[in-house]
Amino acid sequence: MKIELAESYGFCFGVKRAIKIAEEHQNSATYGPLIHNSLEINRLKEDFEVGLVEDFKAFKPGDTAIVRTHGIPKNELEELTKTGVEVVDATCPYVTKPQQICEQMSKEGYSIVIFGDEKHPEIKGVKSYAINGAHVVTSTHDLEDLKLGERVALVAQTTRKVEEYLDIASYLIPRHKEVRVFNTICNATFENQEAARKLAKRADIMIVIGGKNSSNTKQLFSIAKSGCDESYHIENEEEIDCNWFAGKELCGITAGASTPDWVIQNVIDKIQKECC
Repeated sequence: MKIELAESYGFCFGVKRAIKIAEEHQNSATYGPLIHNSLEINRLKEDFEVGLVEDFKAFKPGDTAIVRTHGIPKNELEELTKTGVEVVDATCPYVTKPQQICEQMSKEGYSIVIFGDEKHPEIKGVKSYAINGAHVVTSTHDLEDLKLGERVALVAQTTRKVEEYLDIASYLIPRHKEVRVFNTICNATFENQEAARKLAKRADIMIVIGGKNSSNTKQLFSIAKSGCDESYHIENEEEIDCNWFAGKELCGITAGASTPDWVIQNVIDKIQKECC
């Protein structure tokens, strides 16, 4: 059986940047999981003594708090800064952009619509920058009963599918006098999704590696599944079932933006040594 990696996969720019920041600040703690990969978070804890704090109020003056790649709500960032905590901002620049857009457009009187998962930490942070609040939607159905102004500004969670984002934009444009659509889906998401789509069409089996709570990995798995019915989402090599590979000729592999290379290699090694 042949194993083929997608043309684009794994760590994105924002994740690489955040991990480098964390490694440079030993004996600190991240506010919330730095990225959605528990294995890499454990590595940072063991090798660099970077802890994890879930409640920002637990930080004390003099502590070092690293802001997660997904960002945090504006009021919490301000509170941390006021209390004498050293704040190191590892928010991905692609996430900072929709925060800035929401703040500016709401100042100018636009109704803010965010395409994404309201429970995701990225969206909680982005929404907090809209001065008069924002509407978070996942489909055009969610837009039907919204009371929006004549002018609407639209942004997307950085890891969403572009096709679904276009559906939202197409629904809004003919119904409002002015609609500003901002492309806030990051380049790495585009590239990883397109690469997974192409590989899944040829593969007999697709392995998608990444955290089970990772939004971008879930999107990759959905895309892989649409092209290759025998697609599996795993976090590490321990979840592999060699029975999956019986009779298969081409195994495609992709990985979410928070999946480190060493985890991907462990998966490849196990498939090659035990399942081929």
